[in-house]
Amino acid sequence: MKYIFLIAAFNALFFAVLVLQKKKALHDKILFYWLIYLGLYTGIYALYSNKLFTDFHLLSASFISLLLLHGPFLFLYISALIDQKFTFNSKKLLHFIPFILFNLFIIIASFFPEISERIRFDHVESEAGAPLLFNLFLILTVLSGPFYFILSILLFKNLDINIFNNFSSYENVNLDWLRKLVYTFGAIWTVLMIFATVHHVFHMFSWIFCTHGLSLSLSVFIILIGYFGLKQKEIFIQYHDNSIEYVTEPKTRYAGVLLKDTDAEKHVNKIRHFMNTEKPYLDADLTLPQLATRLQIPSHLLSRVINEKFGLNFFDFINQYRVDELKSKLNNPEFDNLSLLGIAFECGFNSKSAFNRVFKKITGLTPSEFKNQL
Repeated sequence: MKYIFLIAAFNALFFAVLVLQKKKALHDKILFYWLIYLGLYTGIYALYSNKLFTDFHLLSASFISLLLLHGPFLFLYISALIDQKFTFNSKKLLHFIPFILFNLFIIIASFFPEISERIRFDHVESEAGAPLLFNLFLILTVLSGPFYFILSILLFKNLDINIFNNFSSYENVNLDWLRKLVYTFGAIWTVLMIFATVHHVFHMFSWIFCTHGLSLSLSVFIILIGYFGLKQKEIFIQYHDNSIEYVTEPKTRYAGVLLKDTDAEKHVNKIRHFMNTEKPYLDADLTLPQLATRLQIPSHLLSRVINEKFGLNFFDFINQYRVDELKSKLNNPEFDNLSLLGIAFECGFNSKSAFNRVFKKITGLTPSEFKNQL
């Protein structure tokens, strides 16, 4: 088991070096420090776990406090990926306060032998028992994981809203790999933390089973987060023109501004004409800012017109045109030599699964069912 942890530690540091070679987006910088933390944590555990919890009581408590860093790193990494305006400021440091306070308590306790002797994980009985504050920090450590996993899930819900408001396809922007990783690792982490709590309170299970389980799950997590994180590109690209940007606010800047019917009608006619003549939807990677640039309409105004006057979000608006384009091509003998999927690619879809899902949502039929009805 020791060698597995050492390999994981090496992988974390190796991936961190590779991340340095990328263009430094903010989420890559967070991933770099996250991988360094994971590598050091796993490496220290591999080398010293056999005596850390029995011979070095205060150091082992400080080592356990490192688990308070995992959730904040996860939350900040996802935030940097999905929030176009995310910046790392002093408020973000608040996430690391529990870790700082835990170690501050350990440092202060080291000056008082009657307290420090009661801070231990080897279950050597003490008349007074473990300090109350120490137990509270352990409870905080246990709850930290589930708390940040829930926050991460809420971030994914915001991402889904932003995807449908800004992108015409979501194969490369939905962070499906990270979503699955959070769900899976969150469940495993929570179960292992429950085992660790039961062990500490009722002396059930082996402490090695708990710590080995956590470290082993972290080892798997390192490989997955390092591999996929290294390939992850920036989702919301920054534009120099402030009028051309992604719409990621719950309430847009035009929410309180009256949109005159005459202006709205002018924009609607302009959009319809452009969609029918230029057919920008044939570009599988079309985004709201790209369409706004070509129409010379501010992104937020374009989003508002699509939402209010067409009754659709950007994703459904563009894919409605793609579905209509596919219907017309199915009736065109020039495309008889192409398969249904081949025609879908010609219409702007970029994957079979996305095509089937979108077509069924808009028409109520699968593509094959629709074709058979012709």
